[in-house]
Parts: sequence; structure tokens; C-alpha cells
Amino acid sequence: MKQVISTSKAPAAIGPYSQAIQVGNLLYASGQIPIDPSTGSIVDGGIKEQTRQSLLNVQAILEEAGLSFANVVKTTVFLADISDFADMNGVYAEFFTEPYPARSAVAVKSLPKGALVEIEVVAAG
Repeated sequence: MKQVISTSKAPAAIGPYSQAIQVGNLLYASGQIPIDPSTGSIVDGGIKEQTRQSLLNVQAILEEAGLSFANVVKTTVFLADISDFADMNGVYAEFFTEPYPARSAVAVKSLPKGALVEIEVVAAG
């Protein structure tokens, strides 16, 4: 049975999707762009600030489900510009510890609301 996970500490969905769905002990979190949930706007700054906000949004969803970054088994990082990879990776490393989750990182043509990064996760409880 699937359960919707939703928190006001992360941006509300901007389309017909849920922030996250939990099925059994697995949590599938939708991609998080760097929207500050208190303002509804993309955070100021570049890739570092945007990566941090995206991960803070992920963290809020994980916490709502009673999980943490230690529970994350897979991430997918979407970048508007692959040349931002090293800076994104530096901030990403502040949130995850060994054993690191599996990860894919890809460049895409564009992201919603002009974001520079979007991050989705799968976590196991």
C-alpha cells in the first residue's frame, strides 16, 4: 500500500505529483529543485547555494518519513550545466557519509523554474 509523504518544510508540488511516496520500507522522493519553502522562490546564488537548498528540501521530506540521509540508497542529480558538477559534488558531500548511496548525475537541457539543479532520492527504512 502506498502512503503519501508531505511536509510544509519542503516546497509544495508544482504539478500533479507528490513530494514522496512510501511503499513498504522504500521511499521515493520526487526531484527537489532549490525553492525556499518559506518564499516559494528559487534561492539566490549559484550552484552551491542551489544544491544546498535542494538537499535541505530532500532532508525535510526524509525527516517527515522518519528517515535521514543515512537511509538514502540511490540519488539522481540533474544539472542544467555539467560544468557545475564539481561545485555540486562539494556541497553534496556535506550531506552524505560512507557508505555513499548509488548516484547518477546527468546534464539536462533545462529544469523547472530555471533551476540549476534538481535532486531526487530513493531511501530504505
